[in-house]
Amino acid sequence: MTELLAHADSYLKEFDAIVTEIHPEQNAIALDRTAFYPGGGGQPYDVGHIVVNGATFPVTKVKKQGGTIWHWIDGDLPAVGASLHAALDWARRYKLMRTHTAMHILCGVVWRDYGASVTGGNMEPLKGRMDFEFESMHKELVAEIEEKINAEVANARPVSWRVLPREEAFQIPDLIRTKINLLPPAIQEVRIVEIEGLDLQADGGTHVRNTQEVGRIKIVGYKSKGRINKRIMVEISD
Repeated sequence: MTELLAHADSYLKEFDAIVTEIHPEQNAIALDRTAFYPGGGGQPYDVGHIVVNGATFPVTKVKKQGGTIWHWIDGDLPAVGASLHAALDWARRYKLMRTHTAMHILCGVVWRDYGASVTGGNMEPLKGRMDFEFESMHKELVAEIEEKINAEVANARPVSWRVLPREEAFQIPDLIRTKINLLPPAIQEVRIVEIEGLDLQADGGTHVRNTQEVGRIKIVGYKSKGRINKRIMVEISD
């Protein structure tokens, strides 16, 4: 099992680790601990680099398989047991953190004020889209939502995360905001992300500590994806 350092500290930019496995065919390595987010919940994986014996190699892809997080390396694979220093592409990661929190602000406002469930979503650095169970979507409604989500950014709401036993977590009302519960029964501990006074849901991604860090959110488009499925696209000011 790889220790996922990002779950405890999303702001960790660099770390030391030991190589526990190698995958020669994929040119990938597994580590005992990592701050690289392996992707999931619509958030892309992190990239960055590792330093082994003074040599620097790019990390081009990160993926979780079972309990192991694999890191694809552009260069020679280090040996099992080798110590290394790693660093994230922090500028990219921080943009993704801001974007992910923006998605939760949008989700929180839409759930609170319109009662609409999430049916899908995805994000890139400083842009994303989220699908909701709306029967109709129009310009006036979109402008109203944009005003409300930016008010929540300005409110500087604290953002926190914690891990709860599954049974305790599922006693929280409306914990799962997606139309379908995507948490497999085998997951016995659930990570909770909370925007104080606005949003509380199960989530494994990385976030900023305060909504004010997100910056201005602009709704750049919307479209129908079905009879009761409407998509909202957003961009975040750099």
